[in-house]
Amino acid sequence: MPETTEQFWERAHGALRAPPVEEWDTWPFAGAVAPAELEAPSAEQPRRGAGGIDCRRCIDGDRDALWSDEHWIVRALPPNGLPIVVLLETRAHHDFPDLPPELAAELGPTMRRVHTAVLAAGEIGRVHICRFGEGSEHFHMWFIARPSRMPQLASSFAMIWDDVLPPVPEDTWRESCNRVRAALEG
Repeated sequence: MPETTEQFWERAHGALRAPPVEEWDTWPFAGAVAPAELEAPSAEQPRRGAGGIDCRRCIDGDRDALWSDEHWIVRALPPNGLPIVVLLETRAHHDFPDLPPELAAELGPTMRRVHTAVLAAGEIGRVHICRFGEGSEHFHMWFIARPSRMPQLASSFAMIWDDVLPPVPEDTWRESCNRVRAALEG
């Protein structure tokens, strides 16, 4: 029988361990780390724009979109440490488990299209694709560009490196956005 959330917390609280991250090639920090205290279970928080109320995705529409169609919107996150990070979002309020069949059928080809477009930003070694379903009621996937020949920035720590590295200059980021836009439109 699976653990309840309370059983999971009871087992894990006070027994956290620090993995040997200082030995990992992609770890963005020097030295040992200590895990934070595991907080007790609490109520799930509503996601931003729940029920369409004050929904940023709906309010913004196509503003700042690199590309869109009747079902999807692609937009770049503001410049940070990695060359470019873009989101693929549904135009309508859907989560992954309840994507209508036509959107589910479009998802794979659309992901490939966005992946290829992000590679057009310039010397990109890999594009990491992630889905975190915590922030918005609109299904969204992250496309994270890792610079070529920078294996230290590889893998699951790419998003942490995005926060550790100095921000990309605005004009460089805009050029990357223009290249992604052109690839999506082409």
